[in-house]
Amino acid sequence: MGFSNNLQSLRSQRNMTQERLAMLLGVSRQAISKWESEKAYPEMDKLLMICDLFGCTLDDLVLGDVNNPQAFRGSGHTHEADAGKRPDGEPSTGTAAMLATSMTSMASSATGRAPATDITGYDAHRKSFALRIASGVAALIAGTAFMPLFGEGGSEEGTGMFFAVAIMFIAIVIGLALIIPAGMSHAEFRRKHPFVENFYTDEDHAQSARQLAVGIVIGIACILAGVAVVVFSDAMDGAGNTAVGWSNAATTVLLLAVSIGTFCFILFGVRHGMLDINEYNQESEQEQTSHTSHGKYGRISGAVCSVIMIVATIVALLALFGGDPSNMGFFGLSLPFWMAWVIGGLLCGVTNVVFEVLDDGEKKRS
Repeated sequence: MGFSNNLQSLRSQRNMTQERLAMLLGVSRQAISKWESEKAYPEMDKLLMICDLFGCTLDDLVLGDVNNPQAFRGSGHTHEADAGKRPDGEPSTGTAAMLATSMTSMASSATGRAPATDITGYDAHRKSFALRIASGVAALIAGTAFMPLFGEGGSEEGTGMFFAVAIMFIAIVIGLALIIPAGMSHAEFRRKHPFVENFYTDEDHAQSARQLAVGIVIGIACILAGVAVVVFSDAMDGAGNTAVGWSNAATTVLLLAVSIGTFCFILFGVRHGMLDINEYNQESEQEQTSHTSHGKYGRISGAVCSVIMIVATIVALLALFGGDPSNMGFFGLSLPFWMAWVIGGLLCGVTNVVFEVLDDGEKKRS
C-alpha cells in the first residue's frame, strides 16, 4: 500500500482526524496532509512514534500493508490487542505509551471521537504566560511611580534622585525577569506543540468573557481613582497647601493606579485572547511558512535590529544616569532619555522594510 495509504488507513481505523494525529505527534496538520498526499515524508523519530501509537511494525508501515501485517500473521494478534506495544511486542513506555492509551480510549468512544482534552498542558501555559507578562509590564510602570516623589521637587537632597533611579532600576530588572522568560517559554511551547486541538467549551469562553469584563471594570476603576487623587491634589495646591507636596504624591499614586489597571487589562485580555486556539494554530502555520520563506536578508534584519536596540538602550542609560534625563542631546535636539527607544524602534521598522524589499528581489532573481 505504501506509507501514505497506510497512514490514512490507520487514522480511519481510529476515527482520528489529521488535527488530532498532528497534536499527538507534535507537528502541524499541514505536515500530516503532506505525508498522506506524498508531498513530504516524516523523519525517523516520527515514524517510530507512529508505530508506537498504532501498534504496528516499521516494515508494515513503510513497505507493507497495515491491514494485513506480516508481523502478526502467525501469532493471532490484532492491532487492537497490541495497542500500546512496540513493534517487537514489548510494552511501550513513556510518552508513546500514554499516547497509545489515549488513542485506544478514542477508538472505544461511542461517538467515534472522544471529547477533546488538554493533553499538551496548554491551559496551564496560557494562565502562567498571561500572569508573567501582566506582572512584568505592571512592574515597569510602577518603577516610574516614585520618580516624582523622590525626584525633582520631592526631595531637597541629591539622594532623592538616587533612590528614585534605584527603585526604577529594580523595577526594570523585575519586569524584564518576568517578560523575557515568559516570551521564551511561549516560543518553546509553540515549537513543541505547533498544533493544539480546541478543547475549550462554550462555557469556558463565556466564563473568560465575564472575567475580562470584570478585569476591565477593575482596571478603569483604579485609573479613575488615581485621577481623582490628582484632581484632589490640584484643589489642595490651589487652596495654598503647596508645602504638603500633594502634587508629587498624587502623581505617584496615579502611576501606581495605572500599573494596577494595566495589570488587570493585560492579565484578563491575554487569557481571553489565548482562548482562541484556532488563531494559535494559524499563527503557528504562518510562523512555519515565514521561517522557510525568509532569505539571507531576513536573517540579517533581525541581527541589525538587535544591534540598534542595544545602542538605543546604551544611549538612554547614559542620558539617564550621566546627565539630565529630561534633556538628551541628539543631533542638536534636546529630547527626553526615553526617546532613544522610540528612535531605535523607528529605525528597526525602516530596517525591516528595506531588508524585506531586498529579500523579495533576491527571491525573484533566483
